[in-house]
Amino acid sequence: MGTMTHRFLKMNGLGNDFIVVDARRSPYRPTPDQVRALSARGDGAIGCDQFIVLEPSSRADLFMRIWNADGTEVQACGNATRCVGQLLLDETGAASATIETAAGLLGASRPSAGQTGVTVDMGAPRLDWTQIPLSQEMDTTGIELQVGPIDAPILHTPGCVNMGNPHVVFFVPDIETAPVREVGPMIEHHFLFPEGVNVGFAQILSPDRIRLQVWERGAGLTKACGTGACAALVAAHRRGLTGREATLVLDGGELHIAWRASDDHVLMTGAVALDYEGQLP
Repeated sequence: MGTMTHRFLKMNGLGNDFIVVDARRSPYRPTPDQVRALSARGDGAIGCDQFIVLEPSSRADLFMRIWNADGTEVQACGNATRCVGQLLLDETGAASATIETAAGLLGASRPSAGQTGVTVDMGAPRLDWTQIPLSQEMDTTGIELQVGPIDAPILHTPGCVNMGNPHVVFFVPDIETAPVREVGPMIEHHFLFPEGVNVGFAQILSPDRIRLQVWERGAGLTKACGTGACAALVAAHRRGLTGREATLVLDGGELHIAWRASDDHVLMTGAVALDYEGQLP
């Protein structure tokens, strides 16, 4: 049997970058070792934050399988969903498309007037402590977790939101001085989060503008985290810090997030880019 070579697309959503392999017509399932090798950055390597394989789906336009750069398969990635949504909309010329993921069905559509990029319906946030999941019962609006001295913690009472993956969001006075690299890896594996957690650091600039950095589970500090942006808006609105819609200012650019009151769904709009295409080695 001859070896099939697969083409890949290198795409990014606000600098959060992906290798996308279309396996709808010829099956492709990389091993964790292969994912790690292709995702690694270095001389002549492709390199990426997440590795995406598009497969056939019986109930959507396609199934999107997602691995982090460390070779672990994950359920959700908002920026990748926007990239794949753009591919589908370009391919079909349709106004909307559906993408099946391990976390469920997501819809992609062309954004409303005045916005560029792609809008992805990320579904309803899951907010119960068992859904985050946490290892013990707590109110996820603000959980009992602090960093630093007991009498003067530098960070405390973050909100928790599951957007298909678990997020904890600390509200900080100034993102520039927030200890993202120090605290991120510490909280990512904290015993409160049995499945690990993505760690957000959010500075409220105004009721409709949030500055955000995210230490991603299994990927570290990235330029933009789509599910993290959704989680930050939900956590902020639950605390009364913002309205139901805001622009999230990430290192790689801006996302518009809206938590729709009518059906509880979170909509994310933002730009995507195709960097280049090639053959997998």
